[in-house]
Amino acid sequence: MQSVKWKELLKKEFEERIAANPVVYLPMGLCEPHGHIAALGLDIIKAEYLCEEAASRWGGVVAPTQGYQIHEVGYHATWLADVVGNVNAYMTSIPTGPMLYFFLYQLRAFYNAGFNHAIVITGHAGGNQHDFRVAGKIFMQKTDMTVSVFSDPELTSGKYKGDHAGKYEISQLLYLRPDLVDLSRINGWEKNDPESRFAQGEDISEANAAYGKLVIETCLTGIHHAMLFDRTGQQKITKRSLLPLVFIEELWRELKNKELITVTNSDEQLQIDVQSIWEPSAHYFIP
Repeated sequence: MQSVKWKELLKKEFEERIAANPVVYLPMGLCEPHGHIAALGLDIIKAEYLCEEAASRWGGVVAPTQGYQIHEVGYHATWLADVVGNVNAYMTSIPTGPMLYFFLYQLRAFYNAGFNHAIVITGHAGGNQHDFRVAGKIFMQKTDMTVSVFSDPELTSGKYKGDHAGKYEISQLLYLRPDLVDLSRINGWEKNDPESRFAQGEDISEANAAYGKLVIETCLTGIHHAMLFDRTGQQKITKRSLLPLVFIEELWRELKNKELITVTNSDEQLQIDVQSIWEPSAHYFIP
């Protein structure tokens, strides 16, 4: 069976997949605490599965995974202080500025490869997807490529409520990779690490694989709907000039002046103990 992954396709195979359906999927997430029972990379794992399964069912190509995401800055720092505490969170976190700057260059790569539609699926939710949409909108205003950004809970259209390391997320992992969940540690986090519950959800004991399957299938339906409402349709663009590097620099100058959720926070959202190891990050803005 032919791979759907950009990195594994031969030139001829890549061109055939674009000709059949010029959609590229970008799985996005990060490693971060998911209690003492689940793999740090839960967000990445579910995003990769959704993108690869969508490409297998409906065509398109899966771009190399973006395993880094916005964290630590703004309200994220307050969250870390509340549910992780003064312990190492083992995160692959990037502040807003560098992350969105790089994202624009990723979109350029998709455009230059010949895709009509970039579907970005982030397993890390919160307000981050809003800021990626702002970047995507700026890109769309200057090109003919559609950019759609979703966190996985958004793909369910409200049918399932997302959470962090609770019934929703842990059920997904139990369905996708049960080998990466150790349910025996649910009630033992105080013993395992008395300083932190490591962002473990309150309803984690309700998680089950059957529920996870329902969530995942609903997310896949949401991705399919996004494909059907592509503003460019499914026609391959045959004559397209490659975007130069300087094009992205112009977009970046515009983007960094926009209001971004991950760095624009109320004083209440940024209330954090000055002794917290996360306090210095709370007020870090785009340089």
